[in-house]
Amino acid sequence: MRVVGVQHQIDWHDAGATMTRVRPWIDKAVDAGGDLICLTEMFSTGFSMDTDAVVEPVDGPSASFLAEQAAAASALAGRPIHLAASVATFDPAVNSELPVNRLLVYGPDGLAGTYDKIHPFSLSGEDKYYAAGTKPLTLTINDVRVTFLICFDLRFAYGFWDHAMATDLYVVVANWPASRRLHWQTFLRARAVENLAYTFGVNRVGEDGNGYAHAGDTMLTSPMGETLTSAAQIETLVLGDVDPAVVQSTRDRFGFLNDRLK
Repeated sequence: MRVVGVQHQIDWHDAGATMTRVRPWIDKAVDAGGDLICLTEMFSTGFSMDTDAVVEPVDGPSASFLAEQAAAASALAGRPIHLAASVATFDPAVNSELPVNRLLVYGPDGLAGTYDKIHPFSLSGEDKYYAAGTKPLTLTINDVRVTFLICFDLRFAYGFWDHAMATDLYVVVANWPASRRLHWQTFLRARAVENLAYTFGVNRVGEDGNGYAHAGDTMLTSPMGETLTSAAQIETLVLGDVDPAVVQSTRDRFGFLNDRLK
């Protein structure tokens, strides 16, 4: 399976402008052979605690955009294409008071799955403005078992360990600041090595409305912790191929996960 990360700038609190910005990048990702195309955390508005400005209903414009793009891309390419990104979402069926930071995965037939961020970023006060999720999300896409996470989740190894046996690829969408880019790079490699699985971290670039800079550092890491492809500082595509047979052969050679389960 070919994964493509769209490392993009975000127009602060302007979903329409950002969707116009990323649409041609999605087209390029399809042309590059992408099967799973990933945008960033709160991809259309930026990572914001101003919930009045950024939160959308379940079927709001950002979700509709993702659904339309996945369906249109699949039809045009003649193959199933999945599109993933996070959106600030108010879902009264989940929490009647607070919104959630929700990752959405759309495929050719509509919504394939959702994941609500389990670890809100308390340093920014996200835990006061967004409810924490409770359920992980693992989908099989083109025979690859993909577990999806969001930004701050990357710091919590147990969230990866708990799902390792059912995962070939961890996808982490983010708005990770440049001031802690070393942490981002290190955690992505560590989670790959710990779980003998691919990790794909997809991060934004540019300065947000709070003045925080983002370097991108979108990166695909092998089950041995090698950086397979990466990019920083610019809007671009980062793409690479993921093979579940490589995950299995790595785990056959190194039985670390079996030791963990004892």
